[in-house]
This record gives sequence, C-alpha cells and structure tokens, in this order.
Amino acid sequence: MNALDVALMRPPFDCDAGPTAGADQNPFCVLQTELGAGLQLYWQCAAETLAGSGIQLVPPASEALSLERNFFSALFLYSYFRCGIAPGRRILYAAVNQCLRGMVTGCDNLLDDEYKPTLQTDLPAGAARFRSILDIMVSERVLFDILLSSLERSEISIRELRAAVRSSLHALTRSGAQEASEEAGIQGRRLPPQKVLTAVHHYKTGLLFQCPWAVPGVIETPLPGDAARVKEALYHIGMGCQILDDMVDLGRDVKTCRHNFVASLIEWGADVTRKRRLADLVSSGTQAELAGAFSDTLWEANETAMGYLKHGLEQLLHAGHRSLVDPAAAFIVARIGAERLLRPGERGHA
Repeated sequence: MNALDVALMRPPFDCDAGPTAGADQNPFCVLQTELGAGLQLYWQCAAETLAGSGIQLVPPASEALSLERNFFSALFLYSYFRCGIAPGRRILYAAVNQCLRGMVTGCDNLLDDEYKPTLQTDLPAGAARFRSILDIMVSERVLFDILLSSLERSEISIRELRAAVRSSLHALTRSGAQEASEEAGIQGRRLPPQKVLTAVHHYKTGLLFQCPWAVPGVIETPLPGDAARVKEALYHIGMGCQILDDMVDLGRDVKTCRHNFVASLIEWGADVTRKRRLADLVSSGTQAELAGAFSDTLWEANETAMGYLKHGLEQLLHAGHRSLVDPAAAFIVARIGAERLLRPGERGHA
C-alpha cells in the first residue's frame, strides 16, 4: 500500500484531527466507540466460554479494535446508525456480527486451506485447521450467550431468541451452499460473465453482506423504514468486493476450476487465443504476468466492481456523509489487493 492509498483511506477514520466531531460531520467517530464496545463484548464472552477448556485466549492488541481492521464491521454498524437503531442495540449487533464473522472466516479458512484469525489463542501457530474449527465453535456459542444475556435482561423474548438463532444460520447457508457447489470444481464451459454475477456472486457475497441484518430483522419490530434500502446497499458493496476478489484470485480459481468473473470475461471474449494464454500462464506464470497479459480485462472487471461499490456506498451513506464514498472505495480496493494488479500508467481509465 503506497502513501497515496493511506492518504485516501484516512478521512473516513480520522477522528483525532480536532475536537470530537458530531455524527453529522463524521459518524465514524461515534461508531468507533460502539464498535470497540461490541468487539470487547465478543472477546469477553469468548474468554468466559474458553475458561477451563485447556485453551487460553490471548487478549487482543489495541489495533484489533481499529476501524481499519474492522472496516466492513463499521459499515454494517453504520447501516444500523442510518436506520436510527439505538446505540445499545447497535453494540449488541456489533458483537453478533463478530460472531458471524468468526464463523464465516473459519469456514473460508477450511475451504481455502489458509488461516485468517478471529481469536488469538495459545494453540500452536501451525494448527491452522483446528484453530479455524475453534473459531467457529466459540463464535457459535458466544452468539447464543450474547442473545441469552439479552433475554435475561428482558430485552428480547424467548421467541425472538430462537428466531434470531435460526435466522443467523439461514443468512449464512445460502452463501455456504453456493461454495459447496464448487468444492469438486465446475464442469464444462464457464458461465457467461453476467451469469456469474446473477447465479454465483449473488449468493456467494451479495446476500452474505446482508447477513448483519439477520438478527436485527427478528428483534427490531417494526423494522426501520430504511432497512430495505441499506440492505440493498450492502448487497451492492458485497458484489463489488467479490469481483475485486476475483481479480486477485484469478490464477487460483482457474487452477481449482472455480467460478470467476474475470476468467469468464476472458473465456467469453471474442479472442479465443486468450483462453489458451490464460491456461498457459496459470500453469507456469506469476500473478504479475497474468496481470500484464490481461490488463484490459482486469480494468473492465475493476470498472464493474467500482460501479457496484460506489453505488452501494452512495446508497448506504447519508447525503451529508457522501464525501466518504471515494476514500471508502479506495480503502476496500487496497485492502483486497486488487489495486496492485492495475498497471500504474493506466489508472486514469478507472
């Protein structure tokens, strides 16, 4: 990430440049405190869950609470703020979302044979599979514990608790079922690019980005009037993120025969030789060589992704906060790693 990227990212998060700003100036100054409280609630419950288990939770470092580390969680929290949900409930939902994040990340780790941590423990660093399994098991139990505590405080009913537990699962299974359909690899010709968006990414990431509203959708009655609008906005942000992921994962997805928007653009393009070139580079080339050979296709995918991202951010953010759209989009592109694939001399095409 270069200095320009950092400068572009700073405005949405910079709450220390002057006196405490009101929500009208920079809502993330308010939401940063609430996000921290929600994350602390998650880790506190996780520590209580693991107590006596023989596995020790390592307290999170202070940067683990930062907006930069939890940007999508901050966007989900903003969606509640936008709909006028009370601060106490927003903190509850921030903790719930961290539980969902732990489950999703743990599953992704197992499917992709990698490890991105949710919880830091004293388990061996090389125990990636079991650490992912533990993240899933603990997050599921913390979710129930958080909701049970709300029931004990008479904040929700037993009916709402049961419905929230079911709804949180259902919100994740659509994406999971789509992932399951690709585990053995796709057969035959790749889907056309538009079909990848409507039949694959719609479930894989579009609907997944709406899962932070699974529990509020049960508890908040009546549902806020703007809920449908912000859920649609989150859907578009998720779709943009998945296309950026496809840019980064092009080589891996071709090797493992998974759906990929960029690969479909190449396969269904007019030049049939590019399909053979893609297969050759995936077998023996580097990511930089792939990016160089298919620069125009990556830019086409990037433009599609930015269309989704900016539309979603503009729809999500209040009119007074839309100066954050461009820096937020720049942050997402840099965080996913798609920017490094776009050749510097061609950045004016975005």
